[in-house]
Amino acid sequence: MMIFKYFISAVLLLLPAQAGMGGMPFAFWKQSNYAPFIVATCGSVTPQTDGDYKYCEYHVDTTTKEFTITAAPPTAAVEYLIVGGGGGGGGDRGGGGGAGGYLANGTDDHSVSVGTYNITVGAYGAGGNGGTAARGGNGGNSTFDGLTSVGGGGGGSSGTKAGLSGGSGGGASVTIGGTDVGGSGTSGQGYAGGDSADPSSRRACGGGGGASEVGFNGTSGVAGIGGDGLSSDITGSSVTRAGGGGGAQSSNDTPGAGGAGGGGTAGQADNGGNGGNATANTGSGGGGGAGSSGNGGNGADGVVFIRWKFQ
Repeated sequence: MMIFKYFISAVLLLLPAQAGMGGMPFAFWKQSNYAPFIVATCGSVTPQTDGDYKYCEYHVDTTTKEFTITAAPPTAAVEYLIVGGGGGGGGDRGGGGGAGGYLANGTDDHSVSVGTYNITVGAYGAGGNGGTAARGGNGGNSTFDGLTSVGGGGGGSSGTKAGLSGGSGGGASVTIGGTDVGGSGTSGQGYAGGDSADPSSRRACGGGGGASEVGFNGTSGVAGIGGDGLSSDITGSSVTRAGGGGGAQSSNDTPGAGGAGGGGTAGQADNGGNGGNATANTGSGGGGGAGSSGNGGNGADGVVFIRWKFQ
């Protein structure tokens, strides 16, 4: 019996790394962190279940933003959706805020291995102050394992007309005799903000860019609509996120609506003038503040999802 035991041990030591049990690479069969499916935890987030999959959703206020894999097969991969923080709408004839950058894995899952991955979720960009004609702020970046979704660009204001660049660009503002262009978007993540128009007294600002299209340009008496976002079913249900904020105007014409996915609607000059905030945790842009010192709406915090097969 002792001779047989030593014989088996010698055979195992001589096996090549590619040899296996049931087709499994022997090097992974020997390791204690091998599993046929990913075994993972999500920091302070409780994983949710969707059929044979689990997913984690991280917000700005998530206490511990980590994704830790304790066991996995040698070809482990996860799905992801990473949305940056949305830009704020500009104050006082403000352009709409641009949506945060939108990154999803598409048809190619992201390769992972045993270990801990740190996650960052971008905060929203603040709306510009109408009293000081301030431009909207850019949203923060969201990150996971070398992937970065850029925060959305802030909308322009009467003080600084051009929209800021970002994941999607902020819309442009307008002054008497002066128009400007929307900020540019980041390739593969979002689109540019809309330009402004100055047709006599019916000045109109551009909408913020969204994840699926550019923000609309302002035209005579018609403020630019925010660009629409994109839908994802990473949670098992289809949800649209990352819409651009609507652009404002200086008259009592209809303010620009926010893009699908949570973009804020612009303020109206005869109704308080303040732009609407974007829908929470969608990475959408805030609405522009109307003329006569309307404040821009805040963008929305970004969000990060990670999804994997667990059985």
